[in-house]
Amino acid sequence: MPSNLDSKDMIEMKSLESLTVTRSFNFANNDRSTYLPSDDEGSFEHSSEKQTKLSKYWKKCSYEIREYCKFIGPGFLIAVAYIDPGNYSTDLDAGARFQYKLLFIVFIANLFAVYLQSLCCRLGSVTGFDLARNCREQYHKYVCITFYILAEIAIVATDIAEVIGTAVALKILMKIPLVAGVVITILDVLLVLIAWRPEGSMLGVRIFEAAVAMLVLVVAISFAVVLGRVHIGGAGHVFKGFLPSSTVFSREGLYSSIGILGATVMPHSLFLGSGLVQTRLRDFDVRSGNYVPVGDCSDYRPSIQTIRHSLTYSVVEVVLSLFTFALFTNSSILIVAGAVFYNTSNADTSDLFSIYELLTKYVSLSCGKLFAVALLFSGMSAGYVCTIAGQMVSEGYINWNLRPWIRRTLTRSIAIIPCLVVAAAVGQSGLNAVLNASQVCLSILLPILTFPLVMFTCSRKVMSIYSEKVDEETGEVIRDVHDLSLGWPMTILTWLIWLFLTALNLLLIIWLGMGIST
Repeated sequence: MPSNLDSKDMIEMKSLESLTVTRSFNFANNDRSTYLPSDDEGSFEHSSEKQTKLSKYWKKCSYEIREYCKFIGPGFLIAVAYIDPGNYSTDLDAGARFQYKLLFIVFIANLFAVYLQSLCCRLGSVTGFDLARNCREQYHKYVCITFYILAEIAIVATDIAEVIGTAVALKILMKIPLVAGVVITILDVLLVLIAWRPEGSMLGVRIFEAAVAMLVLVVAISFAVVLGRVHIGGAGHVFKGFLPSSTVFSREGLYSSIGILGATVMPHSLFLGSGLVQTRLRDFDVRSGNYVPVGDCSDYRPSIQTIRHSLTYSVVEVVLSLFTFALFTNSSILIVAGAVFYNTSNADTSDLFSIYELLTKYVSLSCGKLFAVALLFSGMSAGYVCTIAGQMVSEGYINWNLRPWIRRTLTRSIAIIPCLVVAAAVGQSGLNAVLNASQVCLSILLPILTFPLVMFTCSRKVMSIYSEKVDEETGEVIRDVHDLSLGWPMTILTWLIWLFLTALNLLLIIWLGMGIST
């Protein structure tokens, strides 16, 4: 130690010496323990590594959430198809007659709806076309015309339900006569034609989707408030209805179950589900530089990169929308009907007017008004999406180049005529009969219109994507084939679901032919 260092310097040097590693490295034994970190140093590195993993996990989650938010919108439009006034009719009847025992069927019907919509998302994403356009691409002209006629009948039958629901709500809320209310419903044609521009900017599409989403939220909130005010007899009693019971398999229960399935799995929703995904796909391809829009974009086919990126988000968005808003609303209608009508003298006369009157009488006026508000907004939003579905049907099946407002006015006029005649002749009781008849019509058409969807999603020919890349060494163009059709397990499941729905609807037709309605 140098003698010229003062005591302060010596203390500092001793402190430094105490921090140095005094154990020598044994080269002969290759002892590397000298350089291994101490326990404190190891715990610090482990903590740092853990924080890094958490940071990466958080970044990945936030990225997935941001990407998912870009796909929010079509699910709300599709959910509207499952909460239209036609569902009110069948759910009211089931709740009035069996209280909560058919909630199990409501849940199963939503499962089927979710599965079919996932197939629609898959078909629309892979091919770039909706269901109607795929039929035109794959089938003979006259087959397409046949499918088109059946699809238009389904659109008109669906439209009848929207017209009746909106007219009834207008009479309850504003005392507008039924005939005038039926005529007023034609105004939704103008609103949709002004607002809906699928080939326009994403901002315009999102604004329209947000407007419909607000209508859906109003319906859900209204029923949430109504549920909170009616006496349901305990939550356990209600949740027990989501379990299968012998009532489902009785003749009366099976008839009502078929009605719920037919009213929930709506044919026009298949065209919506397969057609609404294209706007997001095209937007992603444009932003990625894979596609330059020219003209009406009718030749657009999504790239394999876009399909792989977007398909999962599209399916998840639709599934969440149906399992939240659609399932909740349909269950709420049945629960309210079961709480108000079951074991009463009004059980056999349950319709849209009578449930309003009973809610007003036994609960409160505001509760009855909330039900009418939910009915009005259901009819309005369902009318909007029915307009969009009708446009997809005519343009897809037969490439009808008639101006949309003319085509839509004709379709709505066809739907209005029977409602006008019945409303003028027999009033509200006749409208309820027409509403029920429209749901039976939709049930019969469902297996026919879902058949192409099942065929296409199981077909390698339809569900294959071709991509090209240049070999860097040889300069040759290599063409890859990506098969996105359903695998064998999913193909079997899909056909089993279709056969099950077909069998139920055939049973309904047989019962109607025999004059059995209960």
